[in-house]
Amino acid sequence: MSDPGPTSLQPGLPAAAARAGTRPAAGARSALPGPPSFARTVRPDAPGGAAPEGAVAVARPAVERILRGPTGLGTTSLRLRRKDREEPAAPEEPTASGAPAPGSPIPGLYHHPVPEPDQARVAEVSERIKRWAVDEVQAYPPEWEDQFDGFSVGRYMVACHPDAPAVDHLMIATRLMVAENAVDDCYCEDHGGSPIGLGSRLLLAHTALDPLHTTGEYEPAWLASLQSDAPRRAYRSAMEYFVRDSSDSQADRYRHDMARLHLGYLAEAAWAQEDHVPEVWEYLAMRQFNNFRPCPTITDTVGGYELPAELHALPAMQRVIALAGNATTIVNDLYSYTKELNSPGRHLNLPVVIAEREGVSDKDAYLKAVEVHNDLMHAFESEAAALAAACPVPTVLRFLRGVAVWVDGNHYWHRTNTYRYSLPDFW
Repeated sequence: MSDPGPTSLQPGLPAAAARAGTRPAAGARSALPGPPSFARTVRPDAPGGAAPEGAVAVARPAVERILRGPTGLGTTSLRLRRKDREEPAAPEEPTASGAPAPGSPIPGLYHHPVPEPDQARVAEVSERIKRWAVDEVQAYPPEWEDQFDGFSVGRYMVACHPDAPAVDHLMIATRLMVAENAVDDCYCEDHGGSPIGLGSRLLLAHTALDPLHTTGEYEPAWLASLQSDAPRRAYRSAMEYFVRDSSDSQADRYRHDMARLHLGYLAEAAWAQEDHVPEVWEYLAMRQFNNFRPCPTITDTVGGYELPAELHALPAMQRVIALAGNATTIVNDLYSYTKELNSPGRHLNLPVVIAEREGVSDKDAYLKAVEVHNDLMHAFESEAAALAAACPVPTVLRFLRGVAVWVDGNHYWHRTNTYRYSLPDFW
């Protein structure tokens, strides 16, 4: 993938962005072609006809190409935002209960359709991940097999990573996804999870990702502990595969994001122990940590390239990633709403918190949560487009497109996974 050469960058963007190469991640087999070079002319599509202060000026055709992404088979959803913002899809015909038909999108939810994932890849990933989960790490007992199959993780990951060069790359993300869900299910949720003692369980599991450096006397006991339960076995194995095909920087980025995730788990557990319903803004703060962020931020590793650490660390990039993670997590709140209502105990999700804290009906709270999601999505797309225009480095552009398509693929999986999810009858 060629570098278009130095570009005058927005103040505050490191000079390294201009010289950033496109060194593939360790072990990567190939990378997709990058975009062409960009003209340094006035950017006419900025709001009000003026470019943002300090932004790189690029011609309208170049900006549209960045935002639209590549073309060709299987790439139609690799873009950042539409030239004209799309209106939410019209509500589907309701069922007899009043809810949209199974597999329909949430009425009014801002989203983008994606191509059906490659079925050959879905089948291969599904077969390989089940073999890994059963034979290599014993992630679940036989009685959970229907739930594992119903999760449809192969279809999930193929939809979220259409630019993965090979199935081996897809397996990097798929193992990590299954491992993260093993921790969530067994430590926090349906299969023996509890808020009591969660902190110590998460800490010890985290050492499967971020190794303990200790003395020779105590290291054997720690190593033995990594085989003591399914979550730790899954974490350790998935991480071992990940570091083989990632750079040191990418691996450290992932560890950091998983620490964020575990911090969010602990906040939610504390509220559960206290039977406390947080304020809406507090809940959203928790969800910025307890969310999908570790998944889209490895899109470059899965794609067989690397976004350099100094570009990943840009405040503008961090804001884009946070908004993407927040929007995708509210999608989960909305699609899993009825599933959680039918589960034992009280599950916090955005509609539940809005209903209690703002004193509105369940329906009005759910519809307001849809609006919150839409606001987050619009902010994500606007910020991503601004960053793409300000820093048109090939790896930045490809990474932004990768995050955007992960957002879309995540919605696709939630919408189509009728084994797990159904919608309330609020329409």
